[in-house]
Amino acid sequence: MKLRKKEYGDANIVGKNIERLRKERGIKQKDFISKMQTMGIDINPTSYSKLEGQVRLASDREVYISAKILNVSIETLFDEDEEDLY
Repeated sequence: MKLRKKEYGDANIVGKNIERLRKERGIKQKDFISKMQTMGIDINPTSYSKLEGQVRLASDREVYISAKILNVSIETLFDEDEEDLY
């Protein structure tokens, strides 16, 4: 599993959780992007990488589709570690 090269940003809450859950399930980033595209999300690898890196906002549709692909509740994507709150 590749390590993140850059620090996480603060533009969204869900990116870090999407990345963690995707990796836990063994889904490659390109495969996740393909699934999003087949479910109606117009996203490219750069934009998706920025979403995971929390350097851009995540749309409500992206959050919804990501939760469906990962088979988790939307609330799960918003879970924050206490250390991330400060």
